[in-house]
Amino acid sequence: MKKAFVFPGQGAQFVGMGKDLYDSSAEAKAMFEKANEILGFRITDLMFSGTDEDLRQTKVTQPAIFLHSVILANTLGEKFNPDMVAGHSLGEFSALVAARALSFEDGLVLVSKRAMAMQKACEAVPSTMAAIIGLADDVVEGICAGIYEVVVPANYNSPGQLVISGSIKGVEIAMEKLKEAGAKRALPLKVGGAFHSPLMEPARHELAQAINETAFNTPICPVYQNVNANAVTDPAQIKENLIAQLTSPVRWTQIMQNMIADGATTFVEVGPGAVLQGLVKKVNKDIEAYSA
Repeated sequence: MKKAFVFPGQGAQFVGMGKDLYDSSAEAKAMFEKANEILGFRITDLMFSGTDEDLRQTKVTQPAIFLHSVILANTLGEKFNPDMVAGHSLGEFSALVAARALSFEDGLVLVSKRAMAMQKACEAVPSTMAAIIGLADDVVEGICAGIYEVVVPANYNSPGQLVISGSIKGVEIAMEKLKEAGAKRALPLKVGGAFHSPLMEPARHELAQAINETAFNTPICPVYQNVNANAVTDPAQIKENLIAQLTSPVRWTQIMQNMIADGATTFVEVGPGAVLQGLVKKVNKDIEAYSA
């Protein structure tokens, strides 16, 4: 009977997120105000009463989701009692802070730098992502590998749901070929660029320096990392995997399978939205999953 705490990534944001925490907890309010100070702008104004468009800017989205998740985990007190943690893409940073591998301040600085570096990489090369529904992973991998343009599997979200990422032309060609191969749906995503693809290399390079200069501790429980879906506790290994994450696929299906194989019977989603609970149910419908 083990409990897994999981943290969402980009796309879970909504206007008003975190306001209830700010209003109901003095500790949460202090953390939000500290974040405004660190970031140099009042992200709380954009989170609580901005527009959808404000929240869609990568430099706002990523710190906003991180703050909501980490501050919520903090307010849980003794109810935050994980046997294991994981986070989807950006959520890996939230998981690492919640599991005390990284301080709140350092985590926020890294997330902000990551967001800025990714935004820059997106602006340098027009690129995109698409969700492919209803094909086996190996079919998607094979078709992407045979396309001359940049296009790769980026998010293994659940069995039969894989997101691809690459140049606009590469993703368009892949969507056509995947539909011909029997995909139920191939949906272009409203994203700023090709996350978790080789096109993020400039951002990876920039972030690597910041991560290497940051102190990491041994987490309070194993962290299942995106790059290899393995449980990790060694700070040096955590850093290495975190750097590789930007240009590597998010192996979320494998993370959930590994957590369940290692005894997880309950998944608690910490942060905005309920996407991860739905993905767990697609792996094993008998697993208990709920929001923190």
